[in-house]
Parts: sequence; structure tokens; C-alpha cells
Amino acid sequence: MSKNPLEGIRVVDFAWAWAGAQATSILALLGAEVIKIESRRRIDHSRVFSLTTGQWFDDPDRSAIFNDMNLGKLSANIDLSHPKGVELVKRLVAVSDVVVQNMRPGKIEALGLGYEVLRKVKPDIIMLSSSARGCTGPERGYIGYAPLFSALSGFAYISGYEGEEPIRLSGEIDLLSATSSAFAVLAALVHRQATGEGQFIDLSSTEAASVLMGEVFMDYFMNGRIPTRHGNKHAFMAPHNCYRCKGEDKWVSIAVATDEEWKAFCRATGHAEWAADERFADGLSRWRNQEALDRLIEGWTIQHTPAEAAEMLQAAGVAAVPSCNSEELWNDPHLRSRDFWSEVEHPLLGRKTVIAPVWKLSETPLRIRGPAPLFGEHNRYVFGELLGLSEGEIEALERERVIY
Repeated sequence: MSKNPLEGIRVVDFAWAWAGAQATSILALLGAEVIKIESRRRIDHSRVFSLTTGQWFDDPDRSAIFNDMNLGKLSANIDLSHPKGVELVKRLVAVSDVVVQNMRPGKIEALGLGYEVLRKVKPDIIMLSSSARGCTGPERGYIGYAPLFSALSGFAYISGYEGEEPIRLSGEIDLLSATSSAFAVLAALVHRQATGEGQFIDLSSTEAASVLMGEVFMDYFMNGRIPTRHGNKHAFMAPHNCYRCKGEDKWVSIAVATDEEWKAFCRATGHAEWAADERFADGLSRWRNQEALDRLIEGWTIQHTPAEAAEMLQAAGVAAVPSCNSEELWNDPHLRSRDFWSEVEHPLLGRKTVIAPVWKLSETPLRIRGPAPLFGEHNRYVFGELLGLSEGEIEALERERVIY
């Protein structure tokens, strides 16, 4: 079997919450050995709390969200508040390639595990610190979660319907931060491969989201406008919306970019007269009159199921797809034909369905290496095999609650 892209790379993972955990999950998916460092003193809160249902768990191994965000990782218990715990981490860093953490800026340094310390232990170590506002600047100490990142990045301000309050985004923003973190680590690994140099990566989750606000920035810089909320409207495309279809809460999403697509749309719907209507004669006219246009279109879509409407329009060369709910995604034959879903065997929970790797690499096909780790599941491997401690030494550290 071909090696995965990051096979042979070892990551020491202090990250938690979605932005951090998903970043190291991507590295694990690419083949890195990711060792999640946690302890009873500082347990990953997603182990005991479900962000989706609000459910609390007495057992740290049964949380669905933890088990989803930490596929294929290892777990080792080290109490970072104990001096011997700090020394264990240094020994682990000495045989590793990457360190990832998303504590509040200054916390990892206060523990004695900042980059300047770790680079003395391993000169070519790569360390990524992910935080709400970054490691520098007047707001570097801010703490936050995804809804705050969406507010500070500008996303929340432009999300929602005209005249209504902003809509906060949640996990979507965390995923932007996570993918940016993983990309930065990959770039640093390529640099190290070429030069032998490690480096420190300072990543702001807010900035990771703000870089996608280019259109908003441009409108302000060039026109002096501050864009606000406009629902599903597009800056220049019309029609561009979700339209109600036959059935309860059924919708089809349609986007028309050119006059040619508009004419094809009119032919496919059997409404050639719309193309001749001066209100819809060209893109600008359609954009200016899209409320009237949307009413006409929904009068057609309401007669069809989302699949029927989408198939007719796709056959005519118009971008249209059903707006799918979770049940429809689960049963989608196209996703199943592409092996979108995979299964892992969890030692306590049994066989569970997860999302498979979405990158289809022809020469280095990715695979999920296993379920999320049980709490402290790999202590013997990490402390015994990697660090060379004897069973007696490990047991002594357990009694001292260093391995805890």
C-alpha cells in the first residue's frame, strides 16, 4: 500500500475545541502520527460535553463530537502543571516534528513549553499557535469561540436578511481556522524539508476568516460602501436564490450567471415570455427586478419537487440543485457512489459511520487510521516505546499523578 503524504511525521497535539482539534485531525488523515496530550486536570471539554445536544457525559470516551473530531489520533496523559510533566513533554518533542496548541496566548509559555524553549530541545521543531486574535497586537489576550470569530471577521455582519439582525456563524468559522492551520503546517514542513529549518506559526482564527472577505473589502476601498445583509442575493447574478418546491420545507437552489443561461432557463421552464420581458432583458435588469423575478420563478418551482426542478434545469445547462437536508444527504446515491461515508470500529461504542476523506488522491489514497482514542489509551506506547521508560518508571509517574 502506498504511504500517506505525512507518514513518518509525528505531531504533539495540545489543541482542543473544533478549530484546533480539526486542524490536527487533518494532519492525522494525511498520515501523521498525532499524539493528543491531555490529563484529568485539563480534559478536552468535547470529551464530556456535546456541542450539538448539550448533553454531559460521565465517561470521557462516549462523546460523539470528540469521537468525530479526533479520528485516528493517539492519546497520552500528562499533567502540564507538574514539573515532571513538562519534562516528559520536552522528551516527546525531541522525537517529534510538529507541536500544535490553541491555548490563550502566553499560557503555553507560562507552562515552560513556549517555542523558544522547545526549539532548544529540537532545533527544527515546527510549532503552531492558534488563537482568537493572534500572538501579537493589543487584543492578543482575547479568548473566543467560532461565533466570536464570525463577529470579529465581518462574516456575521453580512450574514442574514436585509433589515434583520446579523446571523452568527459557528462551526463553519472553526473549519476555516482548522484548514488554514493545517495548510500552514504543511508549508512549514516543505520549508524544513528544503532548508532543515523549523519555525513558529502564529495563526489568528479571526484573520483566517477575514481573508475571505475580499469582495466586501474591495467594495469599501473602491466605492466607500459598507455592505450589509442581503439574504441569498448575489452581487451581480440574478436569479440567485433558494426557491420553495412541492412538499413540506422543500427547496431548490438556482443561480443564473449569463444571458445565455437565462434564456436556457426560460426555455426549460416553458416561460419564453420571461426572456422577452424588458424587466429581465439583461443581467443588470434582472438584478434590479429580482424580487418580481423570484415570485415568478417560485410560481414554477412550487409545482415540482426539488429533484424534478434541478434535473430539468441541469439538462438545459443551468446551475440548479436541491437544497438537501441531513436525511437526503445520508441517502444520496451520488455520495454513496463516491464512498463519502466510511465506518470505524470504536471499542466502546461499536461500529460508527463517519465522513470519509474528501480528497481522492490517485497515488496516495487516504484512509481513516482508526477511531478517536480512549482517554490515555496510548500511554504505554508513548512513554514506553517512544520515550523508553520502564514499566516501573511509568507506574511511579502514575502514582505521582504526572501521567494522570
